[in-house]
Amino acid sequence: MRSQGRFRRTALAALSAGVLLAVAGCGEGGNRTAKGTTGTAEAKDVLLQPLASPGPGPFTASTARAAGSPSPTGTPEDEPGSGTRTVHPVSGAVPGLYGGTRSVAACDVEQQTTLLTDDEDKASAFAEAAGIEAVQIPGYLKSLTPVVLRADAQVTNHGYSAGSATAFQAVLQAGTAVMVDSRGMPRVRCACGNPLGPPVVADGKVAHRGERWPGYDPERIVAVEPGVKPATSLIIVNADDNTWIERTTGDSGGRDRVPDDPPPFEPDADLLFPSPGRPSEPPSPDPTPSDPAPSEPEAPTDPGPDESSDDFGDTPPEEPWEYEGEPEVVPEPTQVFPAEPEEPDGPDAPAEPDAPMEADLGDVFAR
Repeated sequence: MRSQGRFRRTALAALSAGVLLAVAGCGEGGNRTAKGTTGTAEAKDVLLQPLASPGPGPFTASTARAAGSPSPTGTPEDEPGSGTRTVHPVSGAVPGLYGGTRSVAACDVEQQTTLLTDDEDKASAFAEAAGIEAVQIPGYLKSLTPVVLRADAQVTNHGYSAGSATAFQAVLQAGTAVMVDSRGMPRVRCACGNPLGPPVVADGKVAHRGERWPGYDPERIVAVEPGVKPATSLIIVNADDNTWIERTTGDSGGRDRVPDDPPPFEPDADLLFPSPGRPSEPPSPDPTPSDPAPSEPEAPTDPGPDESSDDFGDTPPEEPWEYEGEPEVVPEPTQVFPAEPEEPDGPDAPAEPDAPMEADLGDVFAR
């Protein structure tokens, strides 16, 4: 089991600073099939994919369970400035990134395997996009974990066209049933049987296609990144009662259980997009001790002018004047004291102008 410290580090690693990326998803644009070949998806041509829609070019019929049918809220072109999105990279190992129902798989893995292997052409195209051999499809699918997304996510999807897999970018709606690997990466979309891959990054404006869904926010999109190392289980959120579930990787929910060491936050915590107050709280104590810090160097600056008083005495008015005054006062009495023996020679030493001048001035001020 993972420790609370590890969960905390994983969650913080997932908070990372926002990056401008192109949005990616599942479903293929029919008029763009000729453009996209595997691995060369047009990053600035993005399809918004509602959770229940199979999209064009599906590999199979849907094997998702209990998928809703959201109503669109308008086309992307209806809202200005929607071409640029803020996509947040997040580790697939973050607890709460995925959800599900206890002891219930989000996808029918057996049915998905049958649908793919029954069609040799589709099986070959699927295997090529997934980076495996066609004969490995059954074992590959069984190694994945069926869950649902809890945030809108970008992916690279692969539709089926003319006997091959065609890559394109889209956004999967939160609630979409997917199958993820041991590092938390979405690999199959169950509504269409399409293989998924990491998104293609693009900056600036993108051409939005498809329909928006309620709650869609272009600033709240995630790009799932693989966890540091393969995990033996995923910590997901139970959609029925908002509690934690530990689901063994490669399992369809039959071994679901309550985590022995749950994450140190609530399942409904908005870990992916925390309020600005949270990250600013730790830095706030830092500036407070930093205030005395700059004042401390001022103390060592006092001895500094001692050495550089000759060169920089004129620039800082206070310290050089104090040090210059002392050397001037000290040499004057030292010159006067040796001159005191001149008193017996006072009348006989007119040649020394210093002594008479001091005496004359004293007489003048006395008068």
